Amino acid sequence: MDIEEQRRYLIQELLKEDHQYASVRIPQEEEEQRRLLRGLMNLRPHKRIHERFLKVQDSYLKAVTKEKGIVELEDLELVSDGLYLWQGDITTLRCDGIVNAANSGMTGCYVPNHSCIDNCIHFFSGIQLRMECGEMMERQGHEEETGNAKLTRAYNLPCRYILHTVGPIIKGAVTKRDCDLLARCYESCLKLAAEHGLESVAFCCISTGEFHFPNDRAAQIALNTVKAFMEKETSVRRVIFNVFKDLDKEIYEGLLGGSRKVKGSAP
Repeated sequence: MDIEEQRRYLIQELLKEDHQYASVRIPQEEEEQRRLLRGLMNLRPHKRIHERFLKVQDSYLKAVTKEKGIVELEDLELVSDGLYLWQGDITTLRCDGIVNAANSGMTGCYVPNHSCIDNCIHFFSGIQLRMECGEMMERQGHEEETGNAKLTRAYNLPCRYILHTVGPIIKGAVTKRDCDLLARCYESCLKLAAEHGLESVAFCCISTGEFHFPNDRAAQIALNTVKAFMEKETSVRRVIFNVFKDLDKEIYEGLLGGSRKVKGSAP
């Protein structure tokens, strides 16, 4: 199968899984097909599926990520001792581990085609990630506490592992407890990474999007926590602060001391 045939096959198989999709027709336009496939995968619960689907899905997702362009850690410019600032798509970065800003259910975002990082990571990783997360949470028997972290495989992403952490949700004024919980997210991810011998970890801007933590305060907490951790004996030698918005890039540049660009890569 070529990539178009793979996409149509995956859509057809997902539509067959649920009778409520009986009237859904596959659109002719490529972009609409991409949106339909992602939406169906976003909505699908953490249940098993046959091996042929997984084989085709894996081939398709790897091709899509290659099309986007894989970013090597060596392509990033070092800002200071072991610290990098990079504006780009975290699902394209090849490193030991990337951090996912998860919700307490830990099985991903179920809103079709939502732009949050949780949705992006789960889609481009593949449905095996939701399956692993679902089985992990069933064994745990309760939702994940804010500030904790879990490690999973990365499946079809270029990185080796995903560190999932639940950040604090801000509904009013930011409290000391909110700040402590956000710091705990960074520390939990770093401790878990060190326990598994990871050397490089890429952090997204935890809690600053849908969870409404002020961007500047979140960045300062992130930087302070990471710097303090890296002063210890640890396998983690390189930490990437991954930003998506220009606002966050400017904040981190101010905190880290000057503009840093990615070699050979546009945001």
